[in-house]
Amino acid sequence: MQQTQNSPDAQPTYVQISDAIARDIMAGRLLDGEKLPTERAMAGTWGVAVGTLRKALGLLEEQGHLSRVQGSGNYVRHVAGSENIYAFFRLELHAGGGQPSARLLALDRRAKPSGTPHFGPSADGFRIRRLRFLDDQPVALEEIWIDGALADTLDPQDMSQALYQTYKSRFGLWITRAEDRLGVGTVPDWDVPDFGPKAGAPTGYIERTAYDQTAAPVEFSRTWFDASLATYVSRLK
Repeated sequence: MQQTQNSPDAQPTYVQISDAIARDIMAGRLLDGEKLPTERAMAGTWGVAVGTLRKALGLLEEQGHLSRVQGSGNYVRHVAGSENIYAFFRLELHAGGGQPSARLLALDRRAKPSGTPHFGPSADGFRIRRLRFLDDQPVALEEIWIDGALADTLDPQDMSQALYQTYKSRFGLWITRAEDRLGVGTVPDWDVPDFGPKAGAPTGYIERTAYDQTAAPVEFSRTWFDASLATYVSRLK
């Protein structure tokens, strides 16, 4: 099993496995009704004990992603609205999938940048900069803005690798949909040594506006991704 970055908020192994399988289900790589391999075979694939694998499958069942039939096996259930912390994460390795993780680079509060779509009533926002990984490979730089009306301050310790999980636990806010615009950009001048493409180099580029449970826009983000390692994937059903 590929390991994620060793960060203070790294998820337990069984949660990482359940998230990876859930991503495959929600992305359409595992189809509704499909039978999964045996638990022993899956444990071998992930390089974990069968007990750890069963905990991951149990979590998937709780989330509505699996039906576990005694004596028969585990079957995929694709249920709209099933909870997964990476449900909106669209970058994948060229070989497919990849376990997401992130490293926080900077967090501050400042005036919202000009020229961005409307996202919330405040003139200020929290700017979050991160380096994103898939299976420990640095694939993207992110600059995420959330509306300053949500809180007076934010502590970096509050910033989970899965920001949408942070929004839910910290603000009682659910991201229910997002609008992405894809194009070609250039790496910003705050690039980091671990990220392959350097400042000014052309790269894949995503702009996202995300909306909460009231359909209000609350987040705007920019992502520069290394197209030699990863691609943007959105599967329609």
